[in-house]
Amino acid sequence: MDSQKLENLLNLALNASMQEREKSLDLDVGYDAETNVWELIVKYNGDLARLNNPIIGVEELIAGYAIVTIPQSLIQSLVELEEIEYVEMPKRLFFHLQQGKEASCILPVTVREPYLTGRDTLVAVIDSGIDYERMDFRRADGSSRIAYLWDQALQPDESRGFYPPEGFLTGVEFNNMQINEALAESSPEERFRMLPSIDTSGHGTSVAAIAAGNGLSSDGRYVGVAPESELIIVKLGVPQQLSFPRTTELMRALTYVVQKSVELAKPISINLSFGNTYGAHDGTSLIERFMDNVSEIGRSVICVGSGNEGAAGGHTAGIVSGETRVELAVAPYERALNVQLWKEYADIFRITLISPGGEQQIVETARTGTIRLRMEQTEVLIYIGEPSPYSINQEIYFDFLPQQTYINSGVWTFMLQPVKIVTGNFYFYLPSSVVLNSATRFYSPTPEITFTIPSTSQKVITVGAYSSIYDAYADFSGRGILLENSLEAGVASGWVKPDIVAPGVDISISNGMGGTQFVTGTSFATPFVTGSAALMMEWGIVRGNDPYLYGEKVKAYLRRGARPLRGEAIYPNPRVGYGALCLSQSLPL
Repeated sequence: MDSQKLENLLNLALNASMQEREKSLDLDVGYDAETNVWELIVKYNGDLARLNNPIIGVEELIAGYAIVTIPQSLIQSLVELEEIEYVEMPKRLFFHLQQGKEASCILPVTVREPYLTGRDTLVAVIDSGIDYERMDFRRADGSSRIAYLWDQALQPDESRGFYPPEGFLTGVEFNNMQINEALAESSPEERFRMLPSIDTSGHGTSVAAIAAGNGLSSDGRYVGVAPESELIIVKLGVPQQLSFPRTTELMRALTYVVQKSVELAKPISINLSFGNTYGAHDGTSLIERFMDNVSEIGRSVICVGSGNEGAAGGHTAGIVSGETRVELAVAPYERALNVQLWKEYADIFRITLISPGGEQQIVETARTGTIRLRMEQTEVLIYIGEPSPYSINQEIYFDFLPQQTYINSGVWTFMLQPVKIVTGNFYFYLPSSVVLNSATRFYSPTPEITFTIPSTSQKVITVGAYSSIYDAYADFSGRGILLENSLEAGVASGWVKPDIVAPGVDISISNGMGGTQFVTGTSFATPFVTGSAALMMEWGIVRGNDPYLYGEKVKAYLRRGARPLRGEAIYPNPRVGYGALCLSQSLPL
């Protein structure tokens, strides 16, 4: 089936065979092959309650968004409903893995007047979970500072008192009383029986320790930025073994934490240290627009890492004026690969795909829909898309699938020839470098516009990384684009990304066993800003200095107080935005 109410990738997935979906990196995300059921993101108007039945599940979120679980055979009927405006499939999310308080000017406002600690604020960490037993997340009396912990990966069990949060269908929610009851048990086995939530990767625990840990360094100072804030933790659900969380889990989590903030009547700073590369990077996808809506609920700030794709070679861009060749090196043993080509719909290119062995196939772009090509030992599944109601951009999506075990390695060439050119701008993206061989990359990569989604949402604070040792930009950090260059570069949205950068190279944190470990990546730059936002809201809202210090106002203050970095002459710029986090200069003390 093909419908303009469905995003291009979902149209292609529904047109693909079961075998093609299984081989693809993206076409099976949100699909359960055993039940033939999809989990979909829906933008709607009116009321979807009438759809809720034993066959179709509806979780209404906020601002006209919902997650619908529906058999594939009923999707056609779903999109025919007048209430349904647009539907997308979920996308996988990848954590951004690759001494900061002093460099970020946090100590001047925490160790002396006004002695900010994050008291009566909330810090939400939506990640891989938390080691709730760690002393970093407890008060002096040993009780937990975690107000709520929602583990989306656990199964509800009424006999054990395990229930999902009100209004949600998945996972198990634990409140502060339940967490303290588990901590009171002397036996690790009994604690686990009462609260079986584990951070198996340690990623979420590390992020939480930077943003809000209250462990002490050797000189007696707190290691975390907002050590007296309360925590709301969401462990993102992982739908399948060896898989990654999805954007649907993120949308549930964001709805949950902002609702808790309103319920508790406390300002909240939310940390997201993950993303993906799928999309036009212009803020127009449902997840990006959803996050802009979430940011307007209550008194909140959302901080998102810009990703680690800056030097990964997974993006290239240019202008088609004559024949243009884009070469992609595919390493041996790649089981699957996809390539997104984004361009303005007004431009028309003739595309010729050339395989490593020299075989050439013309990709007919005059009509939208699915195309299948067989080139050497690789099947190429192509979808020629149309603009969505929210974007002027057109996507041409290439999914490379092996006929046997691996796709053909070597140089794949996309030859672009102008037919009708207005701007001629084009943008190619590969999947996240986390799932590819490091040698799979474009021969002439473009480092600009390499931030990951959802850091592209307009109203979030997008955080890049720099090295506090060299006081210089870290080249892995996802880059954005300058406001004054946005039209020239063909980007319709005119905002600067990233907003600021924070320390993200060799950050020393506790390992929970009396030692330290070093972590690198925008994952760990982001919580410096998250914790700083909590301190700013404590100063403004909790202490009554500025009851409107949340949302875009926090971003504006952080931009204004940012300090310059070595090697950066013009601000804002695509690498570091307005500069490096400097909290003491961002507060109007």
